[in-house]
Amino acid sequence: MHLYGYRISACNLSRGVVLGNAIRVAESGLSRMVGLLGERRLAPGDGLLIVPSQGVHTLGMLFSIDIVVLDNDWKVLDVRKRMRPFMVTRVYFKAAVVLELPTGTVAQSGTCIGDSLQFARI
Repeated sequence: MHLYGYRISACNLSRGVVLGNAIRVAESGLSRMVGLLGERRLAPGDGLLIVPSQGVHTLGMLFSIDIVVLDNDWKVLDVRKRMRPFMVTRVYFKAAVVLELPTGTVAQSGTCIGDSLQFARI
């Protein structure tokens, strides 16, 4: 499924909860590299899906984020809550994408390793 150039919604099918309804998609080299740099915060429902990605950094960011690492089948490989500025994740060799979300989204949704996510254009 190609989601490029659209805002999308993200739903955790395993938990029956919406993770975001205004997720931006970063698919170009420049948009993946810039990511959320220059922003002051992520509003509830907002986020960034980085396609493709096997890891992320928060170097130069001004706020913490939650991240969800997904494979090609949209299964959660790992989650990281409250990733502070100036941090780097490890490389996830089996990852296809990384979803960046407002801090607290992972805890509120109960998202954990093994969950299945679904994305849809809005």
